[in-house]
Amino acid sequence: MAQYRHEWKHQISLSDQLAVRARLRAVCRADSHAAHGQYQVRSLYFDNLEDKALREKIDGVNCREKFRIRYYNGDLSLIRLEKKSKRNGLGTKVLVQLAAQEAQAIVNGELNWMGDSGRPLVQELYSKISSQGLRPRTIVDYTREPFVYAPGNVRVTLDYDIRTGLGCTDFLNPGCVTIPAGEPVTILEVKWDEFLPSVIRDAVQLEGRRAGAFSKYAACRIYGV
Repeated sequence: MAQYRHEWKHQISLSDQLAVRARLRAVCRADSHAAHGQYQVRSLYFDNLEDKALREKIDGVNCREKFRIRYYNGDLSLIRLEKKSKRNGLGTKVLVQLAAQEAQAIVNGELNWMGDSGRPLVQELYSKISSQGLRPRTIVDYTREPFVYAPGNVRVTLDYDIRTGLGCTDFLNPGCVTIPAGEPVTILEVKWDEFLPSVIRDAVQLEGRRAGAFSKYAACRIYGV
């Protein structure tokens, strides 16, 4: 069973970003998968015609979930189907790898293979596509700077240059253009298991900033369908 983790999320300014980055570099190590300290993320989010995932996020529903397909730095050899769940303010994520042709089939609505895939998460998405009407809704692109700190299994990320694919959901197509999703913002996310070490708490402390409910998916859906 996936472990639920604590999460903080803050919308911060550029000057905040520069200050937090400097502090984190002094106490954390960079994620080993991040080339030059960052990577590009492209996600395709699912929702139904009633915008269930979007509305539950905006309304702060206590128990909620959302599905997405994601890859990094344009590398189609490692594509992941992910389900993120929230319960009582804690978050968890389960994932499974997809082949590029499988991800494209889902985008194209070619779904019959999913029920017999032998992968529970793929089968669950298939079930909810059938029962809830989930379908691809929008592409979300952004740049991420990740930092890790072993005690507490802490992961801190700075996300910025958030972009939306508008109505395009063909997210494996490099020709699918994305545009900025509103005014430039940086999202500081902090995730940990049982405890948050004081050195990290101090590093991410910002005057007048409180944990918020910013959603990259919600910000990008404003411009989508």
